[in-house]
Amino acid sequence: MQIKDSVVLVTGANRGIGAEFVRQLAERGAAKIYATARDASTITADGVEAVALDVTDAERVQAVAAFATDVDIVINNAGVSLGADVLGGDLDTVRREFETNVFGPLNVTRAFAPILGANGGGAILNVISALSWFAAEGSTSYSMSKAAAWSLTEGTRVELAGQGTQVVGLHMALVDTDMTAGFDAPKSTPAAIVTAALDGLEAGALEVLGDDVTVGVKAQLHLDPAERYALLAG
Repeated sequence: MQIKDSVVLVTGANRGIGAEFVRQLAERGAAKIYATARDASTITADGVEAVALDVTDAERVQAVAAFATDVDIVINNAGVSLGADVLGGDLDTVRREFETNVFGPLNVTRAFAPILGANGGGAILNVISALSWFAAEGSTSYSMSKAAAWSLTEGTRVELAGQGTQVVGLHMALVDTDMTAGFDAPKSTPAAIVTAALDGLEAGALEVLGDDVTVGVKAQLHLDPAERYALLAG
């Protein structure tokens, strides 16, 4: 899927990885960018169509799809990490992570899939995480939601293959954004992750592993869990 002259919708476009997607899409010659966030006034990029969108609000998603009928590429980037535990955490917080990280991209995909099909197939890129493949203390609910988002990506790819829609899953470890500000560990830059994602999209990839840590995690999935977690612990 080529970005030049395409029309792209980016969720969670007001900061971090989302804002970097907007910047690089413009650099690569996208004809129009719908940059969305819950509060459209927080989108500061020039030359975009800023749109208020809460991805957990299915009716609002449908309303946006009703006027953004020229979209060729959807980037499901909006997400939250709330530090909840699966067992001991507040259940409403767990549900909020699922509503945003799983049902959010599902709402957007269901609304825009027919539009992509009508426009020739297009592409969907889902921002997932290396934590879709393992759990870490303090973010087990987030890991669970991202595992579901990975499965959503796989299911979407199967169901939209007939209309020629390229469905890409982007996985990465820690990225230097507001979401990871409390973690003292090596981090990739948003620019590096987005460059890898868009290079993969244009090359026809179905999965992009954004950094070396993620490559290593994916390579260990065949191992027994005891061995995998021992390696992850260093």
